[in-house]
Amino acid sequence: MAATSSPLPAISNNNFFIQTSRPHVTPTRVRPGTTRSSLSSQSQSLSSAKSNLLDLISNQNRGISTQSDPQKLLQITDAIDTIALLNRDQITTNNASLSGTWRLLWTTEKEQLFIIKNAGFFGTKAGDVLQVIDVEKRNLNNVITFPPDGVFFVRSDIEITSSQRVDFRFTSAVLRGKDWEFPLPPFGKGWFESVYLDGELRVVKDIRGDYLVVDRAPYSWTE
Repeated sequence: MAATSSPLPAISNNNFFIQTSRPHVTPTRVRPGTTRSSLSSQSQSLSSAKSNLLDLISNQNRGISTQSDPQKLLQITDAIDTIALLNRDQITTNNASLSGTWRLLWTTEKEQLFIIKNAGFFGTKAGDVLQVIDVEKRNLNNVITFPPDGVFFVRSDIEITSSQRVDFRFTSAVLRGKDWEFPLPPFGKGWFESVYLDGELRVVKDIRGDYLVVDRAPYSWTE
């Protein structure tokens, strides 16, 4: 994300999975002349595009494998752009749909993938990578877990600025182990757009041009 710094030198400019810019969109509505048949066709196309995306990322190790496969990267980003176009009128920033604990499936963020790939150098391993959003409270936590007890998370304030866009500003960060905690002072701001969202999946593009695919975690993460 542009002009954004993170609390650790090793993950400079990292908003974890906060993700490309695109024009503001309008709320979902049926345009004049839209038929039930055309709506059904669009829904089928979107479902097919979603299935294609999930198939493409299924063996990509959260994006690590994609880093060395430009052709696969192009296929995945093209699939995301197709979904964004088909879904351009969906409202994805309301509290009921956006709030929750989201778990990383795939991303292009190099800093985040570096941590996942190299956590073993620090005598640990990367577990779930999460984005925890509460629209009503206007906050967001970006989280990397290091089982069994470690976690690094960054707190942010958020503001809904359009039907798909969320602006954020970092407020603080914490690196925590089993019996210790180390606060860190992040600074920076940015935005991301959820270009697709349903009960189980969310697809995101951000200000830096990064992409993110997350699913709704089967648990709720709290500090």
